[in-house]
Amino acid sequence: MTARTLARLTFANPASLIYLGLVGAAVAFATAVTLFAPDPGFVWVLPALCAFPLFLFVALIHGATLGDGQPATWLFITELVLCVLIQSLVLGTIVEASRGRLRGRPRTG
Repeated sequence: MTARTLARLTFANPASLIYLGLVGAAVAFATAVTLFAPDPGFVWVLPALCAFPLFLFVALIHGATLGDGQPATWLFITELVLCVLIQSLVLGTIVEASRGRLRGRPRTG
């Protein structure tokens, strides 16, 4: 698999674009609430829920290794971005495989 194929599966797929758009909207909302609300509360749970299956696994591993409470902000954001990109790649791969393009079938039409 080339870098172009990985980028196409991650970003240039309708399902992946919708998923990344929803995550981007959740991050924009959480950022706006953090900047403008006196008490943002648990608003950053929303972007984490968008990356839920993989992010839960990473958070469990992270919590088991460090064990000192909440991670640093940069680590949280890095984990969130990587989990979202990996899930977008997997979603794109599933969609392309369901269309038959990864199995080598020629496109007709």
